[in-house]
Amino acid sequence: MQINYIELSFMEATLNRFTVDVPQDDLKFFKSFIKKMGWSIHKQKKGLAEQSLEEIEAGKVFHATDVDDLFNQLEK
Repeated sequence: MQINYIELSFMEATLNRFTVDVPQDDLKFFKSFIKKMGWSIHKQKKGLAEQSLEEIEAGKVFHATDVDDLFNQLEK
């Protein structure tokens, strides 16, 4: 299940912000509800560290033992 992180801002006497985890299936409904209520929505971007960890988990990071091994991997 993919989760999107959304930050909501409520314009009242004070500004309240919080983050809500919304499943991808409910995102369209949730966005339309926020718009009807007159609230604003800001999608939170992933940080560089989080992106790097996802690439490691996906196997997109390789290790070369020396320069020759590095060039062999790059040629593939």
